[in-house]
Amino acid sequence: MMNGLQKKYSRLKGILASYGSLLVAYSGGVDSTLLLRVAADVLGDGVFAVTADSPTYPGVERAEAVRLARCLGVRHRVVRSDELADRRFAGNPPDRCYWCKRALIRQLRKVGREAGISTIACAGHVDDLADYRPGMRAAWEAGAVSPLSEAGFTKSDIRALSRRLGLPGWRREAMACLASRIPYGEEIDAAKLRRIERAEAILRRRGFREVRVRSHDGIARIEVTPSQIGRFFAGRERAAILRGFRKLGFLYTCVDLEGYRTGSLNLALGRLRKQG
Repeated sequence: MMNGLQKKYSRLKGILASYGSLLVAYSGGVDSTLLLRVAADVLGDGVFAVTADSPTYPGVERAEAVRLARCLGVRHRVVRSDELADRRFAGNPPDRCYWCKRALIRQLRKVGREAGISTIACAGHVDDLADYRPGMRAAWEAGAVSPLSEAGFTKSDIRALSRRLGLPGWRREAMACLASRIPYGEEIDAAKLRRIERAEAILRRRGFREVRVRSHDGIARIEVTPSQIGRFFAGRERAAILRGFRKLGFLYTCVDLEGYRTGSLNLALGRLRKQG
């Protein structure tokens, strides 16, 4: 293992050991799977993973979280969350993630009290600090810890260590709440979330890996890696995708020539601030 990564790994284990016991907010993604694995190695039965069953996350991701937690041999619980019942989230303001995360941490606190665990950990990392992440602010305000970030882990570090430890899915694309596909100010509802989920599933079934379908009212704006953009100009591929998206209710389908990137809808924040 590279010396720099080994130091971060050792630092992470030391941080985790200091907690004694830990409740991990577990999504089943690459970041939280690494955090859960190392926490289990260090704390054993003192680790408890909790996954939110939310309308903003695909059902397949929840099932994967359950499977992985079982493989890791840790205590695991799924709790129901309903962000759509909170107007501060469903109205889709720029700080919607703040209200979602705040409610989630409150739920985790309740589960932690029942299990006798006072420390709650989220899987944020150093790269997140450079992005607009109101959810991280809510977690910090609520007293949640971020061991990966504290140990200096970047996303590439997380993938590298996950690979070294033989964790499944170390190459999986970054996961994100389905609400992140809807522009700020446009109402979030269950029907829109399911339509986005099914549209992305169509693309994944056709071999696209890193995928986002941004929903602009009746328009689907597809983001894939730049190397895969050309596939949309093949007649059969284009026709099949168009048929699928039309059945889902999208009036128009377009491909973003800039390609896949996280947080692309945050580009509108500057304009919204000026209008405010």
